[in-house]
Amino acid sequence: MGIEIERKFLVKNDAWRTGTPTLYVQGYLNPDKNRTVRVRIAETKAMITVKGITTGPSRAEYEYPIPLEDAQNMLKLCKGPLIEKHRWFYRAGDLTWEIDEFFGPNAGLIVAEIELDHEDQNVDLPDWVGREVTDDNRYFNSSLSVTPFTTWAKVLG
Repeated sequence: MGIEIERKFLVKNDAWRTGTPTLYVQGYLNPDKNRTVRVRIAETKAMITVKGITTGPSRAEYEYPIPLEDAQNMLKLCKGPLIEKHRWFYRAGDLTWEIDEFFGPNAGLIVAEIELDHEDQNVDLPDWVGREVTDDNRYFNSSLSVTPFTTWAKVLG
């Protein structure tokens, strides 16, 4: 079984902006919190991913390449708005941070993620890393497809 171990953080400044980002467009055929099915296009590569329920920073994950045309057609079947973002990569020591800068209905949100080998792995946080949001499911991409970031003020009152 594939396991993803990932921690998520908000960012405090733009010190992570290095290199050129990759455009990601993704949608959810099933955004259920117990099992999500995601279709993603990153530039010209397409993937389908099935993820299990999140427990702490871990969850089951199965990801497979699919034909680009199939992914484009599947995105039309997805629930909620599509997730559109630029993904930036930032190398720090032996780890690579993925920083997602969202636009469209999630404009204004920037989340940094780090994938780990095990749950208790020590991570030196770069100075641009802010508050941890690993346990806040609002920041899951599947949640953002149901309740986009730009609507949070209306929802939270």
